[in-house]
Order: sequence, then structure tokens, then C-alpha cells
Amino acid sequence: MSLLLCGGFMCLSIWQVINFVDMEADYMNPIELCQSLNAWVVPEVMAHGTLTLLFLLTGEWACFLVNVPLLAWNGYKISQKRHLYDPTVVFRHLSEYKREGFIKVGFFFFSFFFYLYCMISSLIEA
Repeated sequence: MSLLLCGGFMCLSIWQVINFVDMEADYMNPIELCQSLNAWVVPEVMAHGTLTLLFLLTGEWACFLVNVPLLAWNGYKISQKRHLYDPTVVFRHLSEYKREGFIKVGFFFFSFFFYLYCMISSLIEA
């Protein structure tokens, strides 16, 4: 399940970066961008939080510890009310949003292969 969710997170992060690049090239207006991205922010955070909680409850400590930094970052953004994209300031923060998107793509790419390694090693042990 974690592999499927991580693959979905990776695709979603790539889609977000593509939308930011389209916005930068003027193929998309800020209102459309924010409406399409904001629809996925809360489900992504909730799914990632649920996955991290499942790792904690099942005793998968390594997987849990890998996910804690992103969970903490998402919690920080929600506590500061910066988790949703605002069409009035999206141009000013576009480079920050793109950088965050690339970091998330890298994180989920690493996580995907880490989960794959954990799955293969547990299959070999069994």
C-alpha cells in the first residue's frame, strides 16, 4: 500500500511542478492554478499523515522516521495557514512553490525506493 500511495504522491508532486511551470510560462492564469492545486492539498496531507500514522502503529520505525520531516513541514504550513495557494500572491512565491515541489518529488522518489527495498528485504527474510 505504501508503494502505491508513494507513487501517487510522486505523480501529484510532478503534476504540481508542471502546473507551476505552466504558470511561469503564462499558459495558465493564477485563479485556475490555485483552484486546481488547492483541491489536492488537504487530501495529500491527510493521506500522508495517515500513512505515517500506520507506519507508527505497525512498528515500521524506519519508514515512520523517514516520513516525520515531511509530516512536520506539512503541520507547520497548516499551523501558519500557508497550506493553500492564494491567486493574489502566487506570482511572487512561484520560485518557492517550484522549489518545494521539486523537493517533494525527490522525497517521494527516495521514499518509493526505500519502501521497495523494505518490501524486498522482508520477502527475503520470510
